[in-house]
Amino acid sequence: MENVILQTNNITKSYHGFKALDNISITLKAGHIYGFIGENGAGKTTLMRILTGLSLPTDGNYSVLGKEEHKEIQAVRRQIGSTIEEPTLYPEFSAYRNLEIQRVLLGNPDRSVCDELLKLLDLYDVRNKKVKKFSTGMKQRLGVALALVGKPELLILDEPVNGLDPKNISALRVLLKKLNEERGITMLISSHILSELYLLATDFIIIHEGKIIEILSHEQLEAKCERYVRIYTDDLPKCITVIEKDLEISEYKVIDDHTLHIYAFTEEPQSISRSLTQNNIVVGELSVCGQSLEEYFLSVTGGGRDV
Repeated sequence: MENVILQTNNITKSYHGFKALDNISITLKAGHIYGFIGENGAGKTTLMRILTGLSLPTDGNYSVLGKEEHKEIQAVRRQIGSTIEEPTLYPEFSAYRNLEIQRVLLGNPDRSVCDELLKLLDLYDVRNKKVKKFSTGMKQRLGVALALVGKPELLILDEPVNGLDPKNISALRVLLKKLNEERGITMLISSHILSELYLLATDFIIIHEGKIIEILSHEQLEAKCERYVRIYTDDLPKCITVIEKDLEISEYKVIDDHTLHIYAFTEEPQSISRSLTQNNIVVGELSVCGQSLEEYFLSVTGGGRDV
């Protein structure tokens, strides 16, 4: 059985009668990267603040690294790295000084970790520059570096790509994957750039109006979003014969008396169209269908677009 890094049990957070979180129960397993998806105000940051000790739940409880009691959880918090909302930085200090302060606060005796992380996050050349002169993207990268100072087992990142250009977004994704694969760091990451989460996450947690509405693996998501060629024809039996014999397609599904979904040739549907035409099959519709992560998210949350 996979090691459980973090588990929540019916966590609820209320503000003056409004439930920002409503009976949240999730389990994070070691070595996984969890993409945390939800609209603005869905409860993502609220849950992350609770898990990192910045807020307390109104009801429910959670365990971290097998610890359930408050004092025990406090003791293992050094094994959690996080950036919640905006990174907490000292603007008058240099990037190196910010990391050095964090190293001392966390009790990490490894003095080389600051330079190591500055190089890792491509900030080494500006290590002596005051943080107040940093761009938003540079501050975001420094925030990720701060989260890594304690060599955490769990990384909780709230919108880590905010302010990053496409090049740096890609570089951060590669870095996070590397940390996950080489150091086994478990991650819970929220982002509005769902296409990036799709490339990074091994699992997805979808939250809507304070409730978890779906938890699924990358493989399960791919199955739900799988691309296919949709064919509508009045001559379905002959159509099936043609695709099996001429195109040697076996991956298809009959939807009804007129509709067929083919899970092949999605990149070259013209080959299917050509073969059917040559066999005098009249096709009413031939289209490539399937959903992106964003489209799937919109479909399960009722179509809200503020993600």
